[in-house]
Amino acid sequence: MINKKVNTVQEALQGIENGMTLMLGGFGLCGIPENSIAELVQKETKNLTCISNNAGVDDFGLGLLLQKKQIKKMISSYVGENAEFERQMLSGELEVDLIPQGTLAERCRAAQAGIPAFFTPAGYGTEVAEGKEVREFNGKMHIMEHAFKADFAIVKAWKGDTAGNLIFKGTARNFNPCMCGAAKITVAEVEELVEAGTLDPNQIHIPGIFVQRIFQGKKYEKRIEQRTVRVRNN
Repeated sequence: MINKKVNTVQEALQGIENGMTLMLGGFGLCGIPENSIAELVQKETKNLTCISNNAGVDDFGLGLLLQKKQIKKMISSYVGENAEFERQMLSGELEVDLIPQGTLAERCRAAQAGIPAFFTPAGYGTEVAEGKEVREFNGKMHIMEHAFKADFAIVKAWKGDTAGNLIFKGTARNFNPCMCGAAKITVAEVEELVEAGTLDPNQIHIPGIFVQRIFQGKKYEKRIEQRTVRVRNN
C-alpha cells in the first residue's frame, strides 16, 4: 500500500507556484485547510486563481491571502462575509467569477469523475448563461458548464490514514469531498493521522485513490463566523 504521508505542510505544498489554480475546501470558516492557507501566505505565492465556495473573512481563511494581494481571481458562490473581498472586487483589483452554489459543487465533482462538461438548468436566462451552449431537455432549457481544471486541490478532513483515506466530520463534509481528486494533485490536511488499516472501512468518505499527499495539521482555531447567543432570563 502506498504511503502518502508527508511530514510538514511545506512538503505537502511543494510544487505550488505563482499563477496556479487551486481548489480549497470549506464552507464559510467550517472545514477549511487552515495550515495550508497559512503556508501559502508565508510562501508569498501570488497571482493565484482560487476555487472556493467563499473567501473566508477579513482576517481568517482565504481572507489572509486577499489581504496580501496574493489572489488574482476568485471563483466562488458566496462572498458576503469579507469586506476586503468586496473592496477589491468593486475596485477592479480582483477578478471574480460568481457561480450558483450547486453548479460550483458539480463542476468540482465532474472534474473528480473525469466528466468534461454537463448541462444544468441553473442560471439559464441570466448573466450566468452568457456565451454558453444552451440545449433543451424534456421541455426545459439547460446551459452547458465545464468541469474545473485545477493544479492543486487542498482539503481538510477530521481523520485520515497514511494511505490517504479520509473521514470528514459534520458540516466539514461540504466541498471537501467533491474536490478530492478534482485536480492534478490533492493535498489533505487532517486533525488526526493514523496508520493504514486503522480506520473502519465503512466510515471512510473518500478513498485514498483520490489523494496524493496527506499530513497532520495543528493548532486549528475552528472559529465561529457569526456567533449568536440567547439572552438568559433570570
